[in-house]
Amino acid sequence: MRKAAARLLGARARLRWVHLILGGALLMPYFLLSQVVVGLVAGTNALNSFPLVLASYAVSLPLAAATAVFGLVRPMSVAAVRAMCGVPGERLAEGPARSWAARGRASAWWTLHLGLGAVLSGMSLAVPPMAVVLIALPFVEALRTAEMGRDWLGVAGEPYAGALLGIGLLAGLALCAAGAGELLARLAPVLLGPTAADRLAAAEERAADLAVRNRLARELHDAVGHALSAVTLQAGAARRVLDSDPAFVREALAAIEDTTRRTVGELDTVLGLLRDGDPARADAAPAPTLAADLDGLLARTRAGGTVITAHQDPGPAGDWGQLPAIASREAYRIVQEGLSNALRHGAGPVRLGIAVRQAGEGSGHRELEISMTNSPASPVGRESRTTGGRGLHGAAERAALLGGRVEAGPHEGEWRLLAVLPLGGGPR
Repeated sequence: MRKAAARLLGARARLRWVHLILGGALLMPYFLLSQVVVGLVAGTNALNSFPLVLASYAVSLPLAAATAVFGLVRPMSVAAVRAMCGVPGERLAEGPARSWAARGRASAWWTLHLGLGAVLSGMSLAVPPMAVVLIALPFVEALRTAEMGRDWLGVAGEPYAGALLGIGLLAGLALCAAGAGELLARLAPVLLGPTAADRLAAAEERAADLAVRNRLARELHDAVGHALSAVTLQAGAARRVLDSDPAFVREALAAIEDTTRRTVGELDTVLGLLRDGDPARADAAPAPTLAADLDGLLARTRAGGTVITAHQDPGPAGDWGQLPAIASREAYRIVQEGLSNALRHGAGPVRLGIAVRQAGEGSGHRELEISMTNSPASPVGRESRTTGGRGLHGAAERAALLGGRVEAGPHEGEWRLLAVLPLGGGPR
């Protein structure tokens, strides 16, 4: 009994009732316009005849359906359904309708909501006063002697029967409101739910957001991770020779200062991208490139005591400044990650080779090849791998975005990182 009463008069049922009354209020402009049209056709006031009122109501529904094809009708309806009908948000579409099919469904919902709402609004205005009078008939003598009271007594037969009829009218109104609200709640996911185009747009938006987050994660990992590895190595080397080699200590401290200063600038640039509405500033640190920053990267790494042998062969490109800008940026990050990996997990000198080669004999396409080899700190297994931790995985993603590849694994008893980035047909 209590559960049935809650379904009829509970908080959710009352909100759905209000939602229906709002639909009736939204239909009023269409109804007034159609009333004028019907009155002109009939040559009389449409309100003077109940059939003409019904005709005005029937004409107002197509008008409402026609205006509901505008895309913004759906988000307004979805917001009202979420707030008042108790429908989970994930079952409803986001944003304006993008296709004609979605607009047609939204138009059907709009027409149904306004049509049912108008009927229930009329019932909500007419039934309660009538029911109150019928319920009061056995107890108020003036009502029984009044003309309206005598008419209703003629229908009910006797005062107490009229009271029961009044109670039945109120219960019927509540039942109609609950039923109409439940019907709209069940139809909302069908008519306002996401279409295939909505799901595709949402998937594309999530993919774009994930791509941006992955890019920022790669930038943070490569910049901060390399800096921490280099600074740790430089500080440890300086501590070991603090008393015996002051010149080396000064060089290591200078390298630590330079590394941290550059990393703070890169970190500020990446964090600026995370702030909503924070455009790129003119004073933001530019992204490092192979052409402008490779020598400094090697010098800072060598300052920690790591021996690096670098062989650079620009080949037909002339110099690194002729490389495409995006390839130069990604190549720098791949070299940076390779050096970080060597500092953390390697032992002994690092051999770095960077060369521009022809992609294939007679093809006319060029590719940038980056090879980094060093002895691992632990014995090398037989199994090779294309990616390692987050850093090598990020390097592989960088290369894949350019159509290249990264391989990392044992090679002739040592550990080798090999990256190949396509450059196109000629110098740019």
